[in-house]
Amino acid sequence: MPLINIKLIEGVFSPEQKQRMIERVTDAMVSVEGENMRALTTVIIDDVKSGDWGIGGRTATVELVREIQKGKVKPPTAA
Repeated sequence: MPLINIKLIEGVFSPEQKQRMIERVTDAMVSVEGENMRALTTVIIDDVKSGDWGIGGRTATVELVREIQKGKVKPPTAA
């Protein structure tokens, strides 16, 4: 029984986007494991408080992610 855990910075993605993530990640797993496993595939989305996330030694916030989405800031790189 697959369990997929997606962690996101809260406030970045809409409920509709989260629903699409759940659907598409489930579809990806089913493409590997077979349709009969769809009912057993669990996806959990955890929202992490803005500022409680670090990437490459830099604190990630909602504001930083939005700037990256707009192409105004380059994403930090992991070490």
